Amino acid sequence: MPKAKGAPQRAVVTLTLAKSLAGRHKKHIATAHSLGLRRIGDTTTQPFTPTTAGKVAQIGYLLKREVSNQ
Repeated sequence: MPKAKGAPQRAVVTLTLAKSLAGRHKKHIATAHSLGLRRIGDTTTQPFTPTTAGKVAQIGYLLKREVSNQ
């Protein structure tokens, strides 16, 4: 179904795991896994919602991120 004119564009964030999860806090590892990031170099695209923003804030030191509008 095509998008309606004037519909707000959703922000999308592309996340790449840049640092290893070895030796990190268990909660940080679980957060990375919840985003689909398991190994260095894994990339995922997520809608930029408050939930995703909170996860990125928690493990941002492990990630490379790129925000774009879709």
